[in-house]
Amino acid sequence: MKIFNIFFIVTFVFLIAGCQTIEKKSESTIRKENEKLSKFLQQPESELRIVMGKPDEIVHDDKGSKFLVYTKKKYNITCERKFEVDQNKMIVGFTSKGCF
Repeated sequence: MKIFNIFFIVTFVFLIAGCQTIEKKSESTIRKENEKLSKFLQQPESELRIVMGKPDEIVHDDKGSKFLVYTKKKYNITCERKFEVDQNKMIVGFTSKGCF
């Protein structure tokens, strides 16, 4: 019984340590993605198109803003980057989902 308890505790410690490592890596990846995309803020739409290319989709909302959507698949996971462009054709915001 004592061996079972020791085995259980050691396994539990390794699982916790593994989860923390994955969490740190994902936080680092998200931070790098946000740093990369935030460089486009307050830049003209043309600069985004030079770097990122033609968007996969363009969506307009009722406030006059448009959203340039870039999607790609990696390891069967869809990465979607969406940039908000105001009426002056300047990038004012972005979102990123599933990108690593």
